Amino acid sequence: MENTYISFEDAKLLYPDEWLLLGNPVTDENGLNILGGYILYHSKDRKEVCYLGRDLTEGYDRIRLKFTGKFEPRRRLGVMIQIKR
Repeated sequence: MENTYISFEDAKLLYPDEWLLLGNPVTDENGLNILGGYILYHSKDRKEVCYLGRDLTEGYDRIRLKFTGKFEPRRRLGVMIQIKR
């Protein structure tokens, strides 16, 4: 993957609903919102990005993992139902 800076808005268009591993991300003044960075690895599978992208982080001061879609946490209702019984 080539190391070219890309804005996060452009990354969302190029990699919809994917996890991005960003090197040296640029954030807003609060440090909460990512404005852009260097895409080191991307995939729809978060674990793949974490494990395979790990070796690509050398030479970067900061690393962030960010999802480009709408994040919906998984709900594990089955476990809660079993506990109540």
